[in-house]
Amino acid sequence: MAEKTYVCETCMKEKTAAQGEKAPRCCGRPMEPKLEGCRTPFVAETARPDSVDEPCDDGTDGGR
Repeated sequence: MAEKTYVCETCMKEKTAAQGEKAPRCCGRPMEPKLEGCRTPFVAETARPDSVDEPCDDGTDGGR
C-alpha cells in the first residue's frame, strides 16, 4: 500500500501514514501533507528552455 508523508507545521517533524488513513497528529494538531517541490522555474526568462509547452508570443516579432 502507498504511503503519504506528513509534516508538523509547529516542530517540522515528519511522519508517514498509509494512503487513505487519517493524518497523524503532532503538537496537538493534525499534520499537513508534505508538498513536493515545484519543478517549474519561477522566472519567465529561465522557464522557457525547460518548458515542454508550446512557445508563447513574447511580442518581439515587431508586429508583423
